[in-house]
Amino acid sequence: MVEATGTTAPAEGVRYKRVLLKVSGEALMGQRDYGLDPEMVNRIASEVKAVIALGVQVCLVIGGGNIFRGVKGAASGMERASADYIGMLATVMNALSMQSALERMGVSTRVQSAIPMSTVCEPYIRRRAVRHMEKGRVVIFAAGTGNPFFTTDTAAALRASEMGCDGLLKGTQVDGVYTADPKKDPTAQHYERLTYMDVLTKELQVMDASAIALSRENHIPILVFSIHTPGAFAEVMQGRGKHTIITEERE
Repeated sequence: MVEATGTTAPAEGVRYKRVLLKVSGEALMGQRDYGLDPEMVNRIASEVKAVIALGVQVCLVIGGGNIFRGVKGAASGMERASADYIGMLATVMNALSMQSALERMGVSTRVQSAIPMSTVCEPYIRRRAVRHMEKGRVVIFAAGTGNPFFTTDTAAALRASEMGCDGLLKGTQVDGVYTADPKKDPTAQHYERLTYMDVLTKELQVMDASAIALSRENHIPILVFSIHTPGAFAEVMQGRGKHTIITEERE
């Protein structure tokens, strides 16, 4: 693997210079009931590599729902805080898996964990993370915010704010935000643009309220697209493809 030495200016037509990609743990399962599907991990890694090739600085937050979900653990009798800490450790496993896939493709990568575990990855240090991205490395933020009772969506909005990202992308199971679940309701309509307040008042459940509020306060647009559509990440970076953009005002 060739170590990155720096980033070039984004290619012509690319809308953002630095972005954070939020991927759910469930997206890494592929067709499995739980765990990791290596083929799916590799495909998402190839999507990230394609965007890096456009000259965009990329960081990631990956959920842990494919391994353990805190709310379900709490529902079965486990203390919520303990369950959430287990969920954070699951995100570290997913981050290390994605790091391995990216580095096999020649993409220099660093994992930073909000819960220090120096044997396997770096502790989260904001200035170091920024420097990694300036050098062209992908930074994967693991262990959420390091605190229970916060989702990885909130962690994604927090890290995007700290990194000074131009956009927060959420790779989901569908190609944007709809009035209802399009897999269950064939009459569901796709939104091309929404405001942060639209998401909150319509209870669209794109991200939790804390994540929406953080993005709004820091003027970070949220772009929702399908992580399962090949090439969709790069297309969204260039203003193409089917997706939903969430900003302060409708244009």
